[in-house]
Amino acid sequence: MTLEPGSPGLDAELVVDREGFTLEVSLEVGAGEVLALLGPNGAGKSTALQCLAGLLPLSAGSATLAGRCLDDPVAGVFVPAPERRVGMVFQDYLLFPHLSAVDNVAFGLRARGGGRRRAREQARDWLGRVDLADLADVRPAALSGGQAQRVALARALATRPRLLLLDEPLAALDASTRMQVRSDLRRHLDAYAGCTVLVSHDPLDAMVLADRLVVVEGGRVVQQGTPADVARAPRTDYTARLVGLNLYRGRAQGQSVDVEGGGTLTTAAPVVGEVFLAFAPSAVALHRDEPTGSARNRWRGRVAGLEQRGDTVRVELDASPRVLADVTVAAVAALDLTLGASVWAAVKATEIACYPA
Repeated sequence: MTLEPGSPGLDAELVVDREGFTLEVSLEVGAGEVLALLGPNGAGKSTALQCLAGLLPLSAGSATLAGRCLDDPVAGVFVPAPERRVGMVFQDYLLFPHLSAVDNVAFGLRARGGGRRRAREQARDWLGRVDLADLADVRPAALSGGQAQRVALARALATRPRLLLLDEPLAALDASTRMQVRSDLRRHLDAYAGCTVLVSHDPLDAMVLADRLVVVEGGRVVQQGTPADVARAPRTDYTARLVGLNLYRGRAQGQSVDVEGGGTLTTAAPVVGEVFLAFAPSAVALHRDEPTGSARNRWRGRVAGLEQRGDTVRVELDASPRVLADVTVAAVAALDLTLGASVWAAVKATEIACYPA
């Protein structure tokens, strides 16, 4: 996506040098679009949000929102945070504990010059939009996690920002609350006409809430695209783990691929050159003895890890190549899968996605 001059969207080239870390990330977000920033701890996601919010100045680059330059070190432009039309929902919500829900929402409106009475009227309207009208006079300590999240969202949206920043907005919620709040948040974002940038460690949050994903590692963008595109063809180990796939890089000649780090895998169709190979852990069958079935990929390894995941168990094999397999609890018992046990892994060539590196 390339935004036109004067676009209602966000166009940012974020460059920050600080304490031995350099962030260089380009972000383009259209009006009404939700962009999710994903990456491991220390990748630079929160730094990017701080730059957009006006809490951290850029070292180089620029940030433009709805045609207005917010930050450009070369031009000597820096718009302070209170003067930007940016709303933010923090991971811990940061509601004022001594204020009621309605006064928390009204705070931003009053800070922008609104009268107390008008600000509280608008705040009550916003609490009604997030289904909390009956809790307007309740203080944060008496709210559930999901209710506090909705108050924080209402506070951010009440000032009608052009850009909404969400920093791990569901991280503080328990699993039983998270599903409903995620659905509610998706509904509110669908109705929001501005740009949204979401930071999350949870792939499900990103997949459900975002229109596009940008994966950042070491301060650089390593992959971007729609959730479906990223899930279908991850390009780094982090992204593969995020979407739950085995990922390898190798050199292909015909249907044979020599995997970096050791091992060879066979693909269903011939290909030449540097490629990525990806397949789901559920595509891996485990056997105590060398299998004789139709799977064209068979190799031996030792159990290096076992992790319960709902009704299945994820098995990590120390092998060439190393591989993750999802099996049933019954299979763990039948195969006597214990740490150090020797087993065979088998994967059909048709289960392996192969794409250029």
